[in-house]
Amino acid sequence: MDARKTMAPSRMAAYLVVAVLFAAWLASAAGTARRPRTVVVPRAAPRSARVDSLAVDVQSQAARLRKRLAAAPAPQAPVRNPFLFADRSAPVAPRAPRRSEPIVATDVLPPQPIEPDLSLLGIAEQQTDNGILRTAMIGGIGDDLFMVVAGQTVVGRYRVMRVGADTVELRDEMTGATKRLALKSPI
Repeated sequence: MDARKTMAPSRMAAYLVVAVLFAAWLASAAGTARRPRTVVVPRAAPRSARVDSLAVDVQSQAARLRKRLAAAPAPQAPVRNPFLFADRSAPVAPRAPRRSEPIVATDVLPPQPIEPDLSLLGIAEQQTDNGILRTAMIGGIGDDLFMVVAGQTVVGRYRVMRVGADTVELRDEMTGATKRLALKSPI
């Protein structure tokens, strides 16, 4: 006989045990009695009494609402429209220029020359056979830097008269005024 067609006794015993347990489980489930559910239905009050109490409740709520609405503030008109960026009013026509009295040429002062903003940045000294030669470093308009000695001109307007240990004297060639620049002390 073929080994495949016959079943081993231990396997047969296992199947038999599982079948018995399954049958016992089904029998125990069938043996339990179910209790019928009892639904408690509340006794209905008379329909007309419920409707009347509901109507009275709605009417009292409506009266309270009317009372609160009478005391509520009235809504205000909106201050701005979030969808409108600016008022588009009609363009204003330009006014005609006023005619005034002509300006007399004698009333106008001659233009004053603009003084450039100069500052003394440093002084360099060099020992020579004739004595000490001092060179002044003057900061001008923007990033301009002028390195001058006595007798030279700065910005085409100022003549360097004297270079001292910590000052420089400049003479304005246009007005003849003397301007003195001093070193700023470090803080």
